Amino acid sequence: MSGNDLRLAALRRFAFAITLLTVLGHTVLGFEQAWAAPLVGVGSAYLAEVLLESLLAWQQRRRPRYLGGGAVGAVDFLLSAHITGLAVSMLLYPGERLWPIAFAAAVAIGSKYIFRVGAPGGASRHFLNPSNFGITVTLLAFASVGIAQPYMFTEKLDPTGAWVLPVLLVCAGTFLNGRFTHKLPLIAGWAGGFLLQALLRWGLFGNLPLASLMPLTGPALLLFTFYMVTDPATTPMPAARQAAFGAAVAAVYGALLALHVVFTPFFALTAVSLGRGLLLALAARRRVAAPARAAAAAPVAAPLPVPAAAPAMARAAQRPEAAGLAAVEPSGG
Repeated sequence: MSGNDLRLAALRRFAFAITLLTVLGHTVLGFEQAWAAPLVGVGSAYLAEVLLESLLAWQQRRRPRYLGGGAVGAVDFLLSAHITGLAVSMLLYPGERLWPIAFAAAVAIGSKYIFRVGAPGGASRHFLNPSNFGITVTLLAFASVGIAQPYMFTEKLDPTGAWVLPVLLVCAGTFLNGRFTHKLPLIAGWAGGFLLQALLRWGLFGNLPLASLMPLTGPALLLFTFYMVTDPATTPMPAARQAAFGAAVAAVYGALLALHVVFTPFFALTAVSLGRGLLLALAARRRVAAPARAAAAAPVAAPLPVPAAAPAMARAAQRPEAAGLAAVEPSGG
């Protein structure tokens, strides 16, 4: 399968997985958000995606993407918004209010159209994880909004079920990322960096190592690990860069924890994504300036050599007698 086919297949499976988890969360697991929260999140994401795509298509004088491909094309176009709307409604906890969910979904979708950098070939791409950025902005803007507590994912399960759910998340996430997104090096970098920062905080600050590692085994951070930090559109493709990206998120996570900052995973991913966006912008600027630099550095062609006798011949041609000879020579020949 080509890269576009793999991305579409991954989006379809991620959308199905998060929809299933949302339904199970509100019926079996113990989600405490309002039943209307996922509906508001998805509806707001759909509306923002369609509106912004329509405005962009009008500006570029082209047909909106959701009108190409019939019903299947429209559904595929909305897959990303579907995942975003469900993610923000699942991970945010605004109490009984619904407008923070709508706000987070709108910010998430808007970030894809606003924060973009140039890509090879003249196109552009977004570099911020939409769901994560929407959650980050909402948490920073409204102190009364928090994150869904990890116990909500297993509140109504027995001890066996509390073990089975994380295992299922790991197995499904490993399969999806290994088969479709090819982001296992990123997960390895993130998990390895998480282990390293826990050991460093143990050595530097005396934190209990098992307590520092425990969050990575909970459903909330497993969702972050396998379904958010691995976003194909906003993370590197080469394996070494993937590992570096994941390790950087873990390093910022550890630094923020040492500074007693809450909601650490989301802020860490946003910070690293912003840094990567800056590097991508600098690379795009260098690509644009490269042809001009190459033209300026190219050697200038030397003028053709002038024969030594040419100046003398030119001066002779300017003398009066030469001019008179030239006037009569054609007829007297």
